[in-house]
This record gives sequence, structure tokens and C-alpha cells, in this order.
Amino acid sequence: MAVLLDSAWIRVQAKTFTKWLNNKLTARPNIQITDLVTDLSDGVILIHLLEILSQESLGRYAARPKLRVQRFENVNIALDFIKSRRIQLTNIGAEDIVDGNRKIILGLIWTLILRFTISDINDQGLSAREGLLLWCQRKTACYEEVAVHNFSHSWNDGLAFCALLDIHRPDLIDYDSLDKADHRGNMQLAFDIASKEIGIPDLLDVEDVCDVAKPDERSLMTYIAYWFHAFSQMERVENAGRRVEKFVSNMNGAWEMQNSFERRMRALLQQLAEQKKAWELARFDGSYADAKEQYKLFTLYKHKEKRNMVAEKSDLAGLLGNIKTKLSTYRLRPYEPPAALSLEALDAAWNGLMESEQQRSQIINHTIRDIKDRLRRSFADKANDFALALKTISVSISGLEGDVADQLEHTSRIAQNLPPLDQYLELIARLDEQCQEANIEENDFTTYTYDELVYELGLVRSSVQKKLAFLDNQLVARNMTNLTPIQLEEFESVFRHFDRDLSNSLHELEFSAALASLGLVYDEGEMHARFLDVAGRGGQHVSFEQFIRFMVAVTEDQNTAEQVFESFREVADGKPYVTEMDLTHSLIPEELVRSLVESMPVHVGPDLLEDREVRKFDYVGFMGRFVGGGGVNGGGGGH
Repeated sequence: MAVLLDSAWIRVQAKTFTKWLNNKLTARPNIQITDLVTDLSDGVILIHLLEILSQESLGRYAARPKLRVQRFENVNIALDFIKSRRIQLTNIGAEDIVDGNRKIILGLIWTLILRFTISDINDQGLSAREGLLLWCQRKTACYEEVAVHNFSHSWNDGLAFCALLDIHRPDLIDYDSLDKADHRGNMQLAFDIASKEIGIPDLLDVEDVCDVAKPDERSLMTYIAYWFHAFSQMERVENAGRRVEKFVSNMNGAWEMQNSFERRMRALLQQLAEQKKAWELARFDGSYADAKEQYKLFTLYKHKEKRNMVAEKSDLAGLLGNIKTKLSTYRLRPYEPPAALSLEALDAAWNGLMESEQQRSQIINHTIRDIKDRLRRSFADKANDFALALKTISVSISGLEGDVADQLEHTSRIAQNLPPLDQYLELIARLDEQCQEANIEENDFTTYTYDELVYELGLVRSSVQKKLAFLDNQLVARNMTNLTPIQLEEFESVFRHFDRDLSNSLHELEFSAALASLGLVYDEGEMHARFLDVAGRGGQHVSFEQFIRFMVAVTEDQNTAEQVFESFREVADGKPYVTEMDLTHSLIPEELVRSLVESMPVHVGPDLLEDREVRKFDYVGFMGRFVGGGGVNGGGGGH
């Protein structure tokens, strides 16, 4: 059995590696091989292969070797060149190639595949397997039937290959309609599509993977590396689609916030007017019981309706500030509510209510008459000062505008001034206790109670904390505009995966592997230069912060008018219009495609005559409606 297994992997590797060699040798006319052992033994094809892979000349060699010594010289030229590229060769000598040691030859070809095909993924061959495997796992994670744990039996049923096609080119395969039990059929379908539609070389046959319990890992890695390189080229269009998606999402979010503000403002203004009208119509019958009952209802209003209105008023001021900050962050046209729904209109209505409330309070208080002026005045002075301080803070918070960092600094200073208010509130609490002991139930000199002040202090404290949290998020949005929470989580997950010694840092090899697993491919020199740029000259490791900042830099995606317009033009493949199929192929979610199609004007021009069955949309006019400054006008119609 061991002999059969040994011969099986040799056969599969030999076949796969031969196809890989012939794929590379197409750069040289009339050079192909049929048998690794015999065709490489004189060193000539091996030298051709190395010159193609390295794009360098190996110098003079015997093009038609007749003697054994000439074969040795050719093979040594090839091996010396491999060693000069710092590629480690273990126990491989010229005699192994000349004398046809099949296992040694397969090992040599595998070393070249690692360096010139798979090492593109992460600089060195040592971590190539992990980087490529992580890419496969990330791309197939949303498919329940697929579980990629290795480069062997995880691929037996062909579903992993079908999933890779579906996640990148869903237009080429209907994954949901596949017969999941038809392993050979699924595998053949995936191989055929990959070869005919994507251009991936046919390195493997179906029986090499389906008909064996443990397919050869090296052969599978060689083949899957071609899938990685083929699909990584699609990222540019996908990124453009994501930029359009993000722009539309941000606009929808801003619209929803504006609609919510206006709806809630109308409701609050109506509530204020109704409450004021109810007090104007109220009458006393002259009895103490009636006065006490009306006082009870007035107190109930202040504990319930008024608190709700105070909270809503504070929330609306905060919401408007957030709308303005959000639009400013994404450089969208500023929003000003209608005059009848403005904060000024609310303040006027609120002041009118407060005047009515004050009058109502005075009427009730004078009806009851059992008043202790000294305690009442003392309590009122402290309560009014406290309320004024709270209002000043609230106005300061709601009126913040301008640079987010400046707003954050100002809000932080306000937060530092909140603790002294607790001590002042303790003084008010002691005065309130004295009033209760004196059976004082009303106060003409203030509309505030101790409970109200506690509540409003809580609102102010909550408002300050909400504002701090919001501004922190806006700073992140401004500084990392193209990063979603899912992207940040992905970058952290990859960093932790390659931080093997838990040092919260990556050395150069780990850094290279991490970038490769995220689809960032560089040659050896450029990767080394990027590591030095991130770690600093002389640095040996890249910290977590440095890694995230680097990923932000290479994925920076601001929502400027020019960039969003260029994204539309890239999705449209340079056309002056965009079709629904263009938007769908750029991987914008279906619901956002429908939103765009309903919102964009129809393109009118000579292109409309080409195909009357396909609807064309004017993305230039669409951008001009929502982005100020004229940054997109005339930017793409002529291309």
C-alpha cells in the first residue's frame, strides 16, 4: 500500500508540474516537455525555464550537449543561479538531475513553484501555505457546505472551487442549483469555467482530486495559486463598486436623519402648543381641593410630559448637530431645516411654554398661599443657577460646529467641568429637604424641582457622553474613510493570526504573509522596502498600530466628488452612462442598485441609439445633483 501511495503522488506531481512547466515555457517557441526526468536531464530546458521566470540571462551554456560533462555544466549553471537568488536547495546536486532522480527533480520544481508562483503571495515560501489557505478560507466562509482546512481532502467534492467562482464571478456559475452530491460533475464544471472563462491553466484533472482520499497537497497549492492571482485582479472594480455603495449609503443615512429630525420637530412643536392652550383654558372653582388637584396635575406634567419634551428637545438639538457634522465629514451639501422647524422656532415655542408654565405655577402657588419665602427664594436661586449652568452646557454642546477635532477638544473640556455640579446639587438637595420639612409644595421663583435638576443633569451628562462618542466615531470616519467595521475587524484578525509569539508585532516574514493573505502582492524588493517604511529604518518589527495605519494608507478611500465620479466612470468602463448590469457586476448590493436606478436620470445622447432595449443612466447629472462645488461637472462626458 505504501508503495502505491508513493507512486500515486509522484504521478500526480509529475503531471501537474509538467503542465506548470509547459505553461511557463510557452514564452519560448517550440519548447515543451513530456517527461520531467528525461527532458530536464541535459539542463537546457531548465536554463530556459529560469530565464523566463527571472527575466534574466544565465549566460553561455551548451545549447546541444552531447557529452555527460556538458550536461553537468548546464545543470550546475542552473543550480548556481538558483542559489544566487537565495533559494535554498537541500541535498540537490547536478548528478540528481542528469541521472534522472525523479523525486529530487520534483522537489526542485516544487522549490521553483514556491518561489516564482506562490511566493508572490507572501515573499518567502515558508509561509506561503498559510497565506494562501487563509485567502481560500476567507473567500469561502459564507458557504455552509464548504470547509477548507487544508490543500488535500477539503477539495474532494469540488464545492470549494465552485464557491471561489461564485464569490468572484457569480455570473458564470449558479452555485445554489448545483447537485452537491455530484462531486466529479462539480469539479469538472469548476475546472472548465476556470480554464475557458478565467484563463487559469489546466494543471489538474478531475481524477487527481476527486478519486483519491488525500489529493497531493503540492499539486493543489500550485493550481490554487493561479486562482488567487486571477481573482486578485478583480479587486479594483470591486473597490470602485464599494465606493459607490458607500456614497449612496451615506446619502441614505443623511436623508433618514433629516426626515427623522423634521418629523419629530413637528410633533414636539404641536405638543408644546397643545399644552400651552390647555393651561389657558384651565379654571379654578375656588376650593382648596381643586387647587391641590390642579397642583397635582401640574406636578405630574413636570415629572412626565415635560421631562419627555426636555429630552426630545435636547435630542433634536443633538441630532441636528450630528446631521451637520456627518454631512461635513463626507463633504456633502450642508442641511438647514425649514424656518418653521428650526431650533430658533423651537426655542421661541419653548420660551412661550415656559412663560405659560411660569404663569401656571404662579396661579397655583398663589392659590395655595402657604409659602415660606426665605426657603423658597434660597432654593430657587440655587436651582435657577444650576439650571442655567445646565442650559449653558446644553447650548454649548448643541451649537458646536466646525472641525471635528476642535469640537472633540471643546466637549472634553465641558466634560471636565461636570463633577463640580454634583457638589452644587448636594446643596440644592439639602435645601429641598428643608422645604419638605416646612411643608412647602410650591415655588414662585423657579420652575425647577430637585428631581428635575437631577434628571436634567443626567440628560446633560448623557448628552456630553453621546457627543464625545459621536465625535470619536466621526474622527475615525474622517481619518479612515474607506474602512468599514468589517474591514477593521478583518485587518485585526489577520494581524493576530500571524502574530505567533503574541508580541503584538510582526517581523518581516510575518508582515509579508499578512499582506499577502489580504491580497496585497509585491515583489521581493518592494515588499522589503515597504516593511522598512512601516517599521522605520533599522526597525525589526511592525506594531499593531503601524500595521493598521499602513492598511488605512493603502486602502484610503475618501468620498470626494472626483473619486466618487471616477468610481462611477470605472464601473461604467469609461462610458458616459452606466447600465443596471454595470452596477450589478461591480458587486453593489441589489437594493442599492435599485435605489440608484430609481434616482438617476436617463442618459440622452447618440449612445441611446445603439441598443434601445438597454436602459442607460446619466451618472454625471446624478452626481451634480447631490455633490456641491461642481467637482464632477464635465468630468466624464467626453471619455
